[in-house]
Amino acid sequence: MMRFSPALLVLIWTFTLGTLASLGTPHRSHAQASDAVVWVQIEAQPSLAAATDRARAYATLLQDVNGFALGGGWYGIAVGPYRRADAELVLRSYRRDGLVPNDSFIQFSGAFRQQFWPVGANILNRGVIDPPASLDLGNGTPAPSEEAPAVTISPQDDSDLADDPAAQTAAQPDVIPVAPADETPAEARRSEQELDRDARMELQVALQWAGFYTSTIDGAFGRGTRRSMGAWQAANGYAETGILTSLQRRELLRQYNAVLADLDLQPVRDERAGIEILMPRAEVEFVEYEPPFAHYNAVGDRGARVLLISQEGDQDSLRGLYDIMQTLAIVPEEGPRELSGNSFELIGEDGHIVSQTQVSLRDGKIKGFTLIWPVGDEDRRRRLVAEMAKSLTRLPGVLDPARADLEAQSIDLVAGLQIRRPKIARSGFFINSGGVVATTSQAVQSCRRLTLDGDTEAHVVLDDTASGVALLQPSKPIAPLAVARFSPEVPRLQSEISVAGYSYEGVLSAATLTFGTLADLRGLQGEEHLSRLALKSLPGDVGGPVFDASGNVLGMLLPRPGGAQQLPEEVSFALDRERIAKLAKDAGVTLETADEAGSPAPRDLAREAQNMTVLVSCWE
Repeated sequence: MMRFSPALLVLIWTFTLGTLASLGTPHRSHAQASDAVVWVQIEAQPSLAAATDRARAYATLLQDVNGFALGGGWYGIAVGPYRRADAELVLRSYRRDGLVPNDSFIQFSGAFRQQFWPVGANILNRGVIDPPASLDLGNGTPAPSEEAPAVTISPQDDSDLADDPAAQTAAQPDVIPVAPADETPAEARRSEQELDRDARMELQVALQWAGFYTSTIDGAFGRGTRRSMGAWQAANGYAETGILTSLQRRELLRQYNAVLADLDLQPVRDERAGIEILMPRAEVEFVEYEPPFAHYNAVGDRGARVLLISQEGDQDSLRGLYDIMQTLAIVPEEGPRELSGNSFELIGEDGHIVSQTQVSLRDGKIKGFTLIWPVGDEDRRRRLVAEMAKSLTRLPGVLDPARADLEAQSIDLVAGLQIRRPKIARSGFFINSGGVVATTSQAVQSCRRLTLDGDTEAHVVLDDTASGVALLQPSKPIAPLAVARFSPEVPRLQSEISVAGYSYEGVLSAATLTFGTLADLRGLQGEEHLSRLALKSLPGDVGGPVFDASGNVLGMLLPRPGGAQQLPEEVSFALDRERIAKLAKDAGVTLETADEAGSPAPRDLAREAQNMTVLVSCWE
């Protein structure tokens, strides 16, 4: 049985593609033999990472190095594009000097697919270029250049030079290279016809990015595209023809890709996550795995971060991930988000970062990425996201949740990422069956939004900073399990009281009860709307209801006074029920009056208190 090496198989396969391409256009066979656009293919690799490393290495030795996908999981490295005659000279010279493998060969453009090197380039359909000017053809003669100017030599007697090689050399004038002449509009239109749909769409995308094109990216060069081309030409000092020449197309794409030049975009193959993707290596590096995330944290000045997302799952898992990620600090709340079928996208922006997440479910595996980028660099960010999304390749395997770092667990973290926390969290309590909540005025200052128990949006009905109370109305109807009953009786001094509140600002899922005594029916300066309590409270308790022994509400716990005086820890103050009732009445809110007496069991009091007390969160 005959056996072939992988490299030889790739050579045969790509040669067959080129041959078939030539057979498919018999009327051009003569052109291909003489002046077709060809390349010198020098190597093929079975992975994008290996091919990129080899292309980078070749680029340190050779000019015009490019990399293209070949299909079937193979990636080719080639130099060019050249005319056929020039390509043969380049191949012969490079082989002789040992710069390329001996099995390098001439290749046609039809064998190549998407370009991966240089990063962001797309030159597959451009015209030919000259071989390197310094190329040694073996006889001391530099490679020919079609753009070199014609040279006129004064007539002389050839016999004078026939036997004098030195004189022959001296008689040759210096050749001064000049810039190649650009195409005429007719030539530009002919070269434009060689572009495939993807190349045309890329030009429209580049024009759109440059601010000249606002219509559909469809690869059709209609009036809108022609106008945008003319506008770009005028802005860049070219004649405004509305038809881009080959040189102008290259310049437009160079401008388009310039924003990525300093990011060192390189493919990263993460076998454990099962993802291969282009990543800005100048900005991020791998730090750790915390399933379902592979963390690539900032190393550059921009403070960028990348998460690779990888886990087993189904549509329920996808929806769960979609919900959980929106609780993370790296996904600001402002911005579009969409869950659709087997994929989702999240974009969040605040005053510091823009975060974009793209995730999809396929064959029971959820994979994607998140890019966190600084605000104010939108052109570069959008280009980078597009390149990352386009390059993402799904490999076998996903991150194993059983291999998570258990020692790094925290109630504030999800897979190593900080959960979004409110600016301030205080307590409140329902004061009527319509769901109106009384809370401290401290909790509603400078909030972009307010929530009750973490997920119910609310808005301010009243904010009386003088008394320190605010009233909130839920944005959607809710039915409280318990409502405050305000006692009509004057409380007895030194009687037992209790305060319900989220002492630890939401760390615990339910309100706690703190017990004390009623020390005075007035404040320290005789304020009749205050009560002084002998009770140790925490900041999270502020805004919570103060109960008498019968479970009726005496008032609302206020923040501890600030200033130079430091009161003992057990001194707290409450706003009395009469002030709360008056403010509620002014706001059109009807309260309920207590009709129960006696001393409820501690268990019943705790259940009633927890049912009426809510966590009030203020978000920036």
